[in-house]
Amino acid sequence: MDAINRLLNPRSVAVIGASADVKKTAGRPVAYLLKHGYAGDIYPVNPRADSIAGLRCYPDIASLPAVPDVGIVLLGAERAHLAVRELAERGAAAAIVLASGYTETGAEGARRQEELREAAGSMRLLGPNTIGLVNLTDSIVLSASGALEMDHFPVGSIGVVSQSGGILGALLSRAAARGIGLSKLISTSNEVDLELADFVDYLADDEATKVIALYVESVRNPEKFRAAALKAARAGKPVVAFKIGRSEAGAKAAVSHTGALAGADRMYDALFKQVGVIRAQTFGDLLDIPVALATDRKLRGNRVAILTSTGGAGTLVSDSLGVSGFDTPPPDAETGARLRALQTGDHAALDRNPIDVTLAGLQPDLLRGAIRALLDSPSYDALTIIVGSSSLAMPELMAGAIQDCLPESDKPVIAFVSPHAPAVGALLTQRGVPAFAAAESCTVALAGMLQHANWKAHSSPAVPAPVDVRDLLPAMAPGKETVSLNEAEAKQLFARFDVPCAGETIVTTPEEAERAARAYGGRVVLKILTGAITHKSDVGGVAVNLAPEQVGARLTAMQAEVKDKTGILPERFLVQEMVAGGTELILGMHRDPLGTAILLGMGGITAELFKDTTMRLLPADGRGLSAEEALEMVRELKTWPLLDGYRGRPKADVQALVAAIVAFARMTAQLGDRLVEAEINPVFVLPEGQGVRAADGVVVLGAAA
Repeated sequence: MDAINRLLNPRSVAVIGASADVKKTAGRPVAYLLKHGYAGDIYPVNPRADSIAGLRCYPDIASLPAVPDVGIVLLGAERAHLAVRELAERGAAAAIVLASGYTETGAEGARRQEELREAAGSMRLLGPNTIGLVNLTDSIVLSASGALEMDHFPVGSIGVVSQSGGILGALLSRAAARGIGLSKLISTSNEVDLELADFVDYLADDEATKVIALYVESVRNPEKFRAAALKAARAGKPVVAFKIGRSEAGAKAAVSHTGALAGADRMYDALFKQVGVIRAQTFGDLLDIPVALATDRKLRGNRVAILTSTGGAGTLVSDSLGVSGFDTPPPDAETGARLRALQTGDHAALDRNPIDVTLAGLQPDLLRGAIRALLDSPSYDALTIIVGSSSLAMPELMAGAIQDCLPESDKPVIAFVSPHAPAVGALLTQRGVPAFAAAESCTVALAGMLQHANWKAHSSPAVPAPVDVRDLLPAMAPGKETVSLNEAEAKQLFARFDVPCAGETIVTTPEEAERAARAYGGRVVLKILTGAITHKSDVGGVAVNLAPEQVGARLTAMQAEVKDKTGILPERFLVQEMVAGGTELILGMHRDPLGTAILLGMGGITAELFKDTTMRLLPADGRGLSAEEALEMVRELKTWPLLDGYRGRPKADVQALVAAIVAFARMTAQLGDRLVEAEINPVFVLPEGQGVRAADGVVVLGAAA
């Protein structure tokens, strides 16, 4: 039995610093272990007490009659490391440290946390600053959470891992009130040792857990988290995460547009999407989505039947579903006939959706018949049942009628409880019908199920052969941390990795510029060429659609304008072929503590305005992106129709764009930390068969590793 398994399933628990006063935090763990039926040995440790709660109390860890599997350390931050060292020396599998006063408090706290780590040696640590863990499956509570004052908790199949101790108690109590069964709850908090990914990995193997819910403040080890999330996905266990800290207020603007468009929260979106994690947008979603997924029912499409006996509530659900892209079609002819056969008279509206079976709320047999007809119907992928006020009088009859129909189909069946009736919702949920108090929650739950059903893992490409670019990487000047390539140098680097670039010529005088323009045989673009100014158009350093005879005079005027605005006198310029008839996109890379991402979006000067972007994180092993992933990125853009022949527009060369994305990702992966920023904006995607052209480029390099 490994250490994490012993932590979740200990045969014996030592409580260091236990108190006989159950009103104190130190008095709770022993009381809760006894209250909730822990069957193993409990060893309270306190030199000032002979017994606690009828159990013999030991003066110190050395006096314990046996080596405990787990030690709950209730001492303050100044002394906790002493108990941790003693537990480690005795051979305990793990310790849970509840004390605060560590890295969350500053430098001195960080020193104490490192002292704690050293004291543990090879013993595993949960915390510090944690509220502990609760294993409801096996009636093991190793926690001081006040939520454990409740007498009973529904046991179920949703495992919870939270980086906040208080949130663990909040989820435990909210789930109990709604009849939602949980399996394990773990608070990782400061994560001096055991972290989020360790418990995702554990729960992926846990037979009692079907769905994993995460409260995330930060992912400290992205590759470890990626591996654990993919393991859960392979095991068929959905992971739902609520990530706090979504504000971009603190994000730094980078040299390129990409940095402004990416941001830390967008990086989490990319990571979650790639490993199959469903992102909860609100705290309430962190229970709403898992409770639907825990039913193990399969949502194969977006067509939803709404069965109601109250018109207004049915409209609420229908409207919410429609806004989120779900379809609520009317019943097909055969289903409509089955529904009409159930009820006589003109009280029912059976030719539309919501399907208003007015008397269904009062007649369980009629309700069963309607549910079976809708679950059998080829027109629907899921069923939402509106539970009206009539259910308040006989909730058991309604819940039983719905429950009777569940074994006949694996389509999702959920309920919207229209009156304020928490007890009715809890009853339905415990009977296998996730019940929600808001129409929007029904939509969120179904959307989570659909996302889980549609996700698929992509195979990673092979590590590509390296490209020799040593001649293109300049030496760093002494004392400088970064160097910016000029546009021509940047595009030479892109071209070395097979990213097609627009034709261009470097010039220094008006006469050279005119000769270069005539050589291109048409209209051209004129730009300043310097690594000192990145956003050239902002300072008058770009002119487009110039005839050859205009270029010389425009160069002279541009030189003066740029000097006036920046104080820099440009000495070199680019004359570039004018690329026309294409769609402008932006292709860039962004690096932050979570990893390195490739960003694709609408390009040109409006890139930051419209923010139509998508991202993919690169794996840490240098493999880049596959063509399949690149194509998926292109199709995720809101502007995808512009590339796909929108309203008679010529179809764009999507294959060439995919190849350019793969090549750019290969460059990013190969250069690694040496590449600080890189961006092509715009990359022109020309009509089908004509390829793509990188028309501008930014590259910022750091010192070689």
